[in-house]
Amino acid sequence: MSERGRLGDFLYARRGQLRPADVGLKDYGDRRRVAGLRREELALLAGVSASYYTRLEQGQSVGASPEILDAVARALCLDEAERRHLHDLADAGRRRAPARRPRAEQAGTTTLHLLSTLENVPALVSGRRTDVLAWNRLGHALFAAHVSPDSPQRAAERPNLARMLFLDPHTRALYADWTAKAKAIVENLRMVAGRHPDDTLLTSLIGELTVKSTEFAAMWTGHRVNPYAFARYEMRHPLVGTLTVTQQSLSLPQAEDQHLVLAVTEPGSSSREAVTLLGQAATAADRPRDASRASAAPTPQAHL
Repeated sequence: MSERGRLGDFLYARRGQLRPADVGLKDYGDRRRVAGLRREELALLAGVSASYYTRLEQGQSVGASPEILDAVARALCLDEAERRHLHDLADAGRRRAPARRPRAEQAGTTTLHLLSTLENVPALVSGRRTDVLAWNRLGHALFAAHVSPDSPQRAAERPNLARMLFLDPHTRALYADWTAKAKAIVENLRMVAGRHPDDTLLTSLIGELTVKSTEFAAMWTGHRVNPYAFARYEMRHPLVGTLTVTQQSLSLPQAEDQHLVLAVTEPGSSSREAVTLLGQAATAADRPRDASRASAAPTPQAHL
């Protein structure tokens, strides 16, 4: 993060992505020394003085009212999710809470019971930082069959959806349009980071991905945000081939920032057939494992 702070970085990046024509200003073809709108132009559109907006963008003013923030959001042509993100950044700047190491997340009992009822739909529970907190058999088979099925039960070994997408070639190969999926996960992480600037584990994850993936670093600097509650993807599974799913992310009211992620297929489609085959293969693969556990269990002794 620069000396401007998170709010200033966001304003600077989004101002640089606008052109005069985007906001109804005339462009006379003069050579512009900066990308996008000038600060003076943005301030004029927001109805604030240029000096005030400059202080806001440089991180020298953290007391902007909600009304001013909304005016700046309109000037930047932000959508509703981006406007909320702007307010989150301003609130975090006012709080200036110390960084802290949060407790490990857990999927609640009610959530696990819900997950167990979803036998025919690939599903998983994703935490604040995109850690997989739990999944059902089909969710494991679809998203990460190459990792241990019980890895979400161990906090230190949990699969992380963002890390796998950018650093794991198996996960990367799952998506025909990898860029679309990568943008979705980065823009969602941006929103979460705005709400939880003091989460050291989240900051560490973002730092790791920025260092290890130039693609992540480039997307992160765009400061785009989007909740992506649902999106349609073509997946190329190594076992059952190509299938199209709609990934839906449902907020869990009993756990902040945890989501139930479903991979839904159309009834009667080849994609639904592929998921059925995947379930059959997963069941067959589990039989030797279950038999091994049974043989390893101590044999009860008969009472004489």
